[in-house]
Amino acid sequence: MTEHILDRPIWNSLTTAHARFATGDGNARRFKKNISIFAGQKDESAESLDALARLVPPDGNLFLIQVAPVVLPDGVRSAMSGEGCQMLLETLNASKTKAHHIERLGAADAKEMYDLAMLTKPGPYLMDTRLLGDFWGVKEDGKLIAMAGERFRHEDFAEISGVCTHPDHLGRGLAHELCVHVAEQILARGEHPYLQVFATNTRAIRVYENLGFRTRAQVNAVMLERA
Repeated sequence: MTEHILDRPIWNSLTTAHARFATGDGNARRFKKNISIFAGQKDESAESLDALARLVPPDGNLFLIQVAPVVLPDGVRSAMSGEGCQMLLETLNASKTKAHHIERLGAADAKEMYDLAMLTKPGPYLMDTRLLGDFWGVKEDGKLIAMAGERFRHEDFAEISGVCTHPDHLGRGLAHELCVHVAEQILARGEHPYLQVFATNTRAIRVYENLGFRTRAQVNAVMLERA
């Protein structure tokens, strides 16, 4: 049976829109170390698993997300695992009233973006993760207080990611407005927005459902390290 392009979102991002950020070969690839710790493999063949094992750093981790069960290569173990929901936008439920000024973030904002991500932990985020796609933010008194952007990209699809709000500004609808804004940018390009969230994060899932996202598939998320 033919896999959907989103069944292996990392692999299909690294072999298409984000190939310039990839290292590896035709069986397994990872993002360059300054970009992200995500990796993916073509399939579960011995060749692909061996290629994936070679990408696992001796003193760090790689993170896999895919629909198929993750098979651990020889010499590699799971440092963390969980189930996630991959959610695809059906119809965007967006208020026409926008209460906050949203602006495109750039190189001058890189340090603030990184600091906000380190504080709020929206998912694996490195200093140059912002290069994967457009990021948007809300600032107050010149300081970044919330942001959201794009991560994995494929033909016809783009993932919303990096959604986070400073703890001092929760409850103001910032994440909602930013998610709507990013989704609108993706839709304007003729692409389909999607996102991924741990299945245990029921609060976030409800928020995304209210925005018009529906679960397309359950995904397996595994953090790999050398055994």
